[in-house]
This record gives sequence, structure tokens and C-alpha cells, in this order.
Amino acid sequence: MPTHITILGAGVIGLSTALYCARRGMQVTVIERNAARRDGCSFGNAGMVVPSHFIPLAAPGMVSLGLKWMWNPESPFYIKPRLDPDLLSWGLHFWKAATKSRVAAAAPVLRDLGLLSRQLFENIGLDFGLVKNGLLMLCKQHHTLDEEARMAAQANSLGIPAQVLDAKATAALDPAVTMDICGSVYFPKDCHLPPARFIAALESELTRLGVQFLWNTEVTGFKTENRSLRAILTSKSQVECQEVVLCGGVWSANLAAGLGLKIPMQAGKGYSLTLPNPTQTPHLCSICTEARLAVTPMDGALRVGGTMEIAGLNESVTPARVRGITRSFATYFPAFAERDFAEIKPWTGLRPVSPDGMPYIGRIQRWKNLTLATAHAMMGLSLAPATGQIVSDLIAGEKPHVSLDLMSPDRFA
Repeated sequence: MPTHITILGAGVIGLSTALYCARRGMQVTVIERNAARRDGCSFGNAGMVVPSHFIPLAAPGMVSLGLKWMWNPESPFYIKPRLDPDLLSWGLHFWKAATKSRVAAAAPVLRDLGLLSRQLFENIGLDFGLVKNGLLMLCKQHHTLDEEARMAAQANSLGIPAQVLDAKATAALDPAVTMDICGSVYFPKDCHLPPARFIAALESELTRLGVQFLWNTEVTGFKTENRSLRAILTSKSQVECQEVVLCGGVWSANLAAGLGLKIPMQAGKGYSLTLPNPTQTPHLCSICTEARLAVTPMDGALRVGGTMEIAGLNESVTPARVRGITRSFATYFPAFAERDFAEIKPWTGLRPVSPDGMPYIGRIQRWKNLTLATAHAMMGLSLAPATGQIVSDLIAGEKPHVSLDLMSPDRFA
């Protein structure tokens, strides 16, 4: 078993990978391009642990829905038109992947990842405020509830418990908040947590385990020999390496390209707003289905997040997308008004999105000591422990608990 692991990226995937490697007794170095901070992609997300999300982003109907939404500046999904060969190639792969057969093959894999991650969150041995109340898929329209009921039937067939509720039963399940809906689907296995607390707990544990952090250190290149990476060249120094794990989020594709690898990826910008003193606080996290919004109570605050904006490596705030979030949220939760968010600074984060909606997890054929763990899109936090354990299994020469065929980093080579 290798004794030293170099991890490129200190997001939630990188930290989780570092944890499971360090707990095996491996020496771990984490290299991060940014200074230690609390505003990266993992910090402002909805904090949901969702085995219920077993359908990949590239699914039937998403292409036509995306084209429809493109003309609405406040819609949940937007692709900024631009003459970019990488975007055009990504879009073509997305279109090819959005089939029923592909989704049917991906669903049990995402189920296994999601259920494994939930189990690991429970057993990880850290204090970060995991809340195991379940999740509600809230529907305002009856035809949407019918669609979600079909999804609930599929979930149950996959071993993921789901229950269809009318408006009255939904209100009885979470009486602390007023909802304007026709019904919901309840997923009791789903959980939520405050992302900043989870990441702080990981960093504290990793420090205790002796993991070395190289903050504010940008990877500039690699030294290679005999199909192996021998050293990482950085903005500060050269770091010798034995095993390397690339989990740099949206910057992974550029680093991979420097090694002659092709991992198609786009940055999917997401937004969130956090009310510190909400008018009402639900007990359960929820998804506003038609609006594609995530709503999560967090230590007395309430976070509302959403949108998928494909606009390159650009973290600027688009006011129209923020308006879309605040307006839509108030239609589901009428005790709130758009003006409640007037003084709240929007957070943005860039999610790494593969064209088929599946992460890249696994060994690379071209390089003997390189493993990829990236492109989890909106599911980075939810799938982080499972990904970390799988990567540590691969490095230790053990067979992972989940099939990696559909997540091969070489699948678009």
C-alpha cells in the first residue's frame, strides 16, 4: 500500500478523500490554490445528503427544457451562448447521454453512492450537526405531483423509501412552516447539515491526524517519468509525490489537460441566500420542484439556493437569477416575501459538471499513480464521504463498494 498521497484540491471531496486515506495510516499532503477560506463551492450549498437524487442531470427532457428556460433570465437553468469548442463538445455529449437507457443504468449506481454516503455521514465520528428528518419534494401543480409520484415508485423499487403526500399530510409533517402546495413526496432517508460546520470538522480532524496543508499554492505543472507522476510543480515549490488524487473541482479539467487527459467539464454556477432570522423555520429540508429550489434550515438560519448557470469560470452575480430564486421561494412559502432578501448578499459557487451527469471517479489508464475524483455537480457534499472512501480503497488496492464503470475518468478519452 502506498505510504504518501498528494491530493490536489481542498474542497469537500478533497478533504473527505484525505480523511479516509489518513485513517488508513497514509501520509497525506493537500495542495489548494486558494488560501484557507469559508466561501468556496462547498460552503454555500444547500447542505443536503440526498440518496433520493438517483437521476443524473443528463436525463430525457432536459435538453428541451433547457432550451425553453434559456429565454427566461430568471429561470432555474441557463447556458450562456458563446462560441466555445469545449462548450459545444460538452453539449453534444450531454444530448447523447440524455436517454432512458443511460438513466436506467446510472440510477442504481447513484443510489449505491448516495446510500453509502449517508451511512458514512452517520459513522464518520465527527460533530457537525447532521439532521436526519428527511426531505420533501414540494409540488405546486398536480401534473408535477403526478410526475414525482412516478419517481417515488421508481425510488421504492430501488430500495429508497418514498411516500406521496397531499397538502394536508405535508403540513402535518412540518407544521412549523406555511406552504402553498398541492402535495409532496417525502424521502425519509435524506438528511441535511450545515456545510461550513462539516468542513471545519474535517479540517480539524485532518490536522489532528497530521495531514499537511499547502494553502494558497497553485499547481503549475508536473514532472513525469515512465507513465508516473514524480513531482507536482507549484507556485511555491516542487512537491515529490507517490500517489496523486486530482479533485480540484471546476479547475480539474485544466489540470488534467496538462497531463494529456480529456475530461469534459463545465462550471455550473449556483446561488444561495441565507436568512439569519427567518419568519418561519421548517424542520425538514425541501426541494421546490417546479422552481428547482433547495430550502434548508441551518442552525436557526434558512438557506435558499438554486439555478444552474453555465457561463464559464465566472463567479459574478447575475441579478435576474437571484430575483428568480426569491420570487419563486415566496410562492411556495407565503409567510415570506421577496423583500425579506433585500439586504442578503447572494453567494455563488461553481459546480463541476460532466456532460453525462456522472462524476469522474477512478484510476487513469495513462498514468499509473493518478486517481480522479471530481465533477459531482450539485452532489459534491452529498457524495463526498462515499467518494473519499472509494478513492482510499482504490489506492489501497481494494475493490470499492460501488461499481465505477459509468464513472470512469477515461470514458470520453
